[in-house]
Amino acid sequence: MRWEKVMGLEVHLQLATQSKIISSSSTVFGAEPNSHTNPLDMALPGTLPVLNHEAVTKAIVFGLGVGAEIGKVSRFDRKNYFYPDLPKGYQISQFFEPIVKEGVFDVPMPDGSIFPVRILRAHLEEDAGKSVHDAIPGQTAIDLNRAGTPLLEVVTEPDFRTADQVVAYLKALHALVTYLGISDGNMAEGSMRCDVNLSLRLEGEQEYGTRTELKNINSFRFIERAIYVEAERQQDILESGRAVTQETRLFDPDADETRSMRSKEVANDYRYFPDPDLLPVVIDDETIERIRAELPELPTTKRARFAEQLGLSQYDASLLTQDRPTAEFFEAVATKCNNPKSAANWLLGDVSASLNKAGIQLTESKLVAVELANLILRIDDGTLSSKMAKTVFDALWDGETNVDQIIEKNGLKQVSDAGALETIVSDLIAANPAQVEQYRAADEGKQKKLIGFFVGQAMKASKGQANPQMLNQLLKEKLG
Repeated sequence: MRWEKVMGLEVHLQLATQSKIISSSSTVFGAEPNSHTNPLDMALPGTLPVLNHEAVTKAIVFGLGVGAEIGKVSRFDRKNYFYPDLPKGYQISQFFEPIVKEGVFDVPMPDGSIFPVRILRAHLEEDAGKSVHDAIPGQTAIDLNRAGTPLLEVVTEPDFRTADQVVAYLKALHALVTYLGISDGNMAEGSMRCDVNLSLRLEGEQEYGTRTELKNINSFRFIERAIYVEAERQQDILESGRAVTQETRLFDPDADETRSMRSKEVANDYRYFPDPDLLPVVIDDETIERIRAELPELPTTKRARFAEQLGLSQYDASLLTQDRPTAEFFEAVATKCNNPKSAANWLLGDVSASLNKAGIQLTESKLVAVELANLILRIDDGTLSSKMAKTVFDALWDGETNVDQIIEKNGLKQVSDAGALETIVSDLIAANPAQVEQYRAADEGKQKKLIGFFVGQAMKASKGQANPQMLNQLLKEKLG
């Protein structure tokens, strides 16, 4: 039997607002427990919510970014459930009339194809607090700092069939929201969390199987692994003649398994009803068009421009546009040095390797775009060899900020003077008659190997500063 995975995603994005969705409390991450709370967050009697205008604007920006329909009138509802970290006993959310309706989000795949994902809805809601189980022995503590943090929940249709498609979508979504500036997308801090609804069916069948929900997975690698693990679990159940239970499960990366968390609720279980304390959100065409006009260049547009106008491969263009800081850094380098391909090679090669080794993001590095561009210029004008350039790059990475000063300080200027190189080559030929005779007697294939001796000796004589291209050409001419 061949089984087909069917998956739909729910992604929670923390919106980049300074205050919460219905209160003035700060949304800054990492504060002391319960320090970013007020009576509204704690649901004290007599408090009334006040909607954050910026959260609404950012939701509209997202909807326009994915080409979705904007709900001209949206409403807030109460989603009723009872957890210790939900002090009101309900969550303010949107169910009946969300702010973002249907749309199609085109996701670039690694092979260059486009995978269209149907967006069902995106709605505003507040986050819950956090239960802390290890702060007080034998007790559970509650931190309400996250309670009320504005979220945008993006819900897709069950369009995914492979883990690769899921990861590609999430990376594209991450790129989009960071380009738009509506979320920092920091998965480690919970700014982007993914729920995967997964079921299996036999290939060729149309009916969906019983689904499970993999809850709050916060890394691309864990999401990919969780899908494989849960699919294998469901397959074992189905092939043994048993039925899959509809439930919410957690992925444990250490044990490499999914574990049951609770039975999976359906919409009726939450007893949704309109929130009487919040007025409907009415959005006119003028507001939508004003926000549309302010949108930045989107990743898809930038990717196409890098390929078509700058001559990059689709693969390189995709890598360079995965996040806005990298794309902007690349453009700054490419514009200054007028060599987009070389700029791309440095960003995707030495820069990327250095970032991975240091475990940091580009924005956290000491590297300055204009100086990386100057480094490329010095390679292109013959001042630096590729080997010398590595030394200069290391200095730039460590925080030095002037390429020409680094070259001067370390005596790295490449010898490109034809006269000086000709003298080195002539002296070398005169000093090594046996090797010259051996070279001239060899066929073309062996000559390519034998010339390495002369190149090595010439580089030694020039203290490694001879221009390799000029040197090779001169040697071929002199050796005959």
